[in-house]
Amino acid sequence: MPRAGFVRLPSSVQTILIDISEHADSSISQVVARTGFPQSLVSEAVARLRDRGALITAVDPTDRRRTLVRMSADIRTRMRRAPADSVEPVIAAALGIDDPEELARVISTLQALADRLSAAAQQPTHGGVDPGAGKDK
Repeated sequence: MPRAGFVRLPSSVQTILIDISEHADSSISQVVARTGFPQSLVSEAVARLRDRGALITAVDPTDRRRTLVRMSADIRTRMRRAPADSVEPVIAAALGIDDPEELARVISTLQALADRLSAAAQQPTHGGVDPGAGKDK
């Protein structure tokens, strides 16, 4: 769920920050591969977030040409302390749902979907789906 202050970031930066939070010590090229954003966008976002204290960067000790990035301890603490914004009013408005029981079912279904997608993303093969399948090589 979005947290206070987080929603003010552009969605591309939010995506990059989420990716880095889930994959500590990633290189910029790894973040680019996972998010699909151009390298220039990822590099700029990482630099800005680093300058604001949200991220820490370091030279990869095994390949000094690469920069590794991770979330700072401070930002993790701030994220845990920030109150969670409820998505329920936004979903209710977007779908035109007035019935609290129907809204609860939709939220439950979305949470189940999020849980499954999160679990699938943790698998090395992304849930058994080859992300390159069907693409010309």
